Amino acid sequence: MDPIQRVASREVYRNPWMTVREDAVRRPDGSAGIYGVVDKPTYALIIPLDRDRLRLVEQFRYPLGLRRWEFPQGTAPDLAEVPPAELARRELREETGLRAAEMTELGQLDVAPGLTSQRGHVFLASGLTEGEPEREPEEQDMRTAWFSRSEVEKMISSGEITDAQTVAAYGMLLLHERG
Repeated sequence: MDPIQRVASREVYRNPWMTVREDAVRRPDGSAGIYGVVDKPTYALIIPLDRDRLRLVEQFRYPLGLRRWEFPQGTAPDLAEVPPAELARRELREETGLRAAEMTELGQLDVAPGLTSQRGHVFLASGLTEGEPEREPEEQDMRTAWFSRSEVEKMISSGEITDAQTVAAYGMLLLHERG
């Protein structure tokens, strides 16, 4: 049995990328409470690796009011659930124009489990070929560039890369390579 039980739920907001719901809950001691949850579809994050170079994208992140460098990542449109490897290939092509001969799943990440149900799959993309990006309207300001590993590590250390999923995925890559 779950420590917290949902008694009732109501949707309070919806758009093409997420829904927000408020759940009436019962805690283990029997007391009542509420829980707000942001539901978003599963996302894929892709680490494009070519020898010692990593491909990042930079875009304006409206909630922060800042431009941020991160690994390509995203969800399918209209709250659709898409098989993770298919989604990873689509996001990689869409944001960078790259096509990968191989996609290796490195693991899963939970974005913010105290706030959202969203989970992500991290993929290592290799055997890359260049192509033209196929960006969505929200991504029209996106830039993309190759960085050496040492540059990426300096960007993480200096706070230039602050996207939690990117930092965690880079750690997953390092663990994967250690075997």
